[in-house]
Amino acid sequence: MSRTTRATQVLTQAGIAFTIHTYDYDPNAERVGLQAAEALGEEPHRVLKTLMAEVDGKPVCVVVPSDREVSMKKLAGTFGGKSANMMKPTDAERLTGYHVGGISPFGQKKIVPTAIEETALAEPLVYINGGQRGLQVRLDPKDALKALKATAAALIA
Repeated sequence: MSRTTRATQVLTQAGIAFTIHTYDYDPNAERVGLQAAEALGEEPHRVLKTLMAEVDGKPVCVVVPSDREVSMKKLAGTFGGKSANMMKPTDAERLTGYHVGGISPFGQKKIVPTAIEETALAEPLVYINGGQRGLQVRLDPKDALKALKATAAALIA
């Protein structure tokens, strides 16, 4: 497994401190984020999942704790829209340049508006996908917010 991805390159270029953590990715896991948390021996609320969605038909990226679900109503409101829905996996892969299960908010092919669940900012360190299945980066969530030029918002149901 390569420890250098577009995500890690973007973080390095931005001067963001992070560490790399690998685990055995299970393609059959019902919930990839929870499987990652278990494999890493971390609390699920500290392992954040990256989701691609659409608000009024426009792509957005959402980063939330792996043990929580996104409220579509709150997501739409965060981006000033009326409705939100999850993006189809094939569209998410084409837009980001990453494979489902390895989608990182960092280093996506097309930069889209991004929001991070505000409760994650209370953690000293969180894990976020590093751009490859089985690869996580651990960093300060406030640094992630800054690097992504993201919005912090209440996004979970």
